[in-house]
Amino acid sequence: MASLFSRKVIAWQATHGRHSLPWQMRQGPYSVWLSEVMLQQTQVATVQNFYPQFLAKFPTVKSLAAAPLDDVLALWSGMGYYTRARNLHRAANQVMTDFGGEFPKTAEGLEQLVGVGRSTAAAIAAFCYGERVAILDGNVKRVLARVLAFEGDLANAAQVRLLWDKAIALLPTHNLKKTMPAYTQGLMDMGATLCHARAPDCVSCPVASICKASISKACEAYPIKKKKLKRSTESIWLLHATRKSRQGDAVLLQQRPLDGASKVWAGLFSLPPFASEAALQAAVPQALHPQLVFQPVFKHVLTHKDMWLHVVRVQLPANSKLPAVQGDWFALGDALLLGLPAPIRKLLAAQ
Repeated sequence: MASLFSRKVIAWQATHGRHSLPWQMRQGPYSVWLSEVMLQQTQVATVQNFYPQFLAKFPTVKSLAAAPLDDVLALWSGMGYYTRARNLHRAANQVMTDFGGEFPKTAEGLEQLVGVGRSTAAAIAAFCYGERVAILDGNVKRVLARVLAFEGDLANAAQVRLLWDKAIALLPTHNLKKTMPAYTQGLMDMGATLCHARAPDCVSCPVASICKASISKACEAYPIKKKKLKRSTESIWLLHATRKSRQGDAVLLQQRPLDGASKVWAGLFSLPPFASEAALQAAVPQALHPQLVFQPVFKHVLTHKDMWLHVVRVQLPANSKLPAVQGDWFALGDALLLGLPAPIRKLLAAQ
């Protein structure tokens, strides 16, 4: 089955797979690494918009390593999951300092980079070096679990390792420089365009005739994952303070620490946050309390938590300060060029 499966995937990719994605135009390890990191937790359509801008600003790993982290976060702003951007910057510096400016040429070596796990390292090694290594991102897990009718619970690490072993057994064995990139891309394309979580397109699938789940009409039973993500809830009070300046409205922003107790928005610029309404009011002079305007509460959804954002606006006279609130004043146009969390950017853009 292994040989037949890989041949079918490769043949389908050649005629029906995706060939015009921006990162497919350049197959060096830097551009592949950048695209793989961006594609973690982010839709292809979104990455297609961000990737060319990022590559234009930072065309090489050297330029990325030399850039201030604030510049990297600013360009990443709007894509979310900012730990990826921070790790990207750290890994670029690793490449420069620990590897002489050259990416490691094996999956094992690539895993030494910050933020590069086994699947990402395998993707880079397969695409750039033709190494016979298996990827196992979310889409590929779904494809292989269905093809094999894999009964293991993928919430269990031991079962994931078992599926990885099976994924390795299915890899091409000949002409790897050519077949490994095509096979790896083919699996990704099948997972993204055919083998959907719901209502998979088995009619168009090149491996439907050997897919155990498809044959038994049980595709939606796989993959098995019993453990559900535990979500949490957090309320944050945000002080939206503005004042007039020569450049127009200025807004008070606070850069969140990189090493704080909460990693949410770490390193990004935010409206000053407070744990409670009382804490926010205590930071604002009593004379300004009558001018506080409480905006409707809204929810910002993250992967692991729901954030309820309570925005409180206040307009200060020109040149006024809030001594009890840390932060800096930015002209609105300059503020929008900073690394901002998506809900903060939306609030400022609507100002």
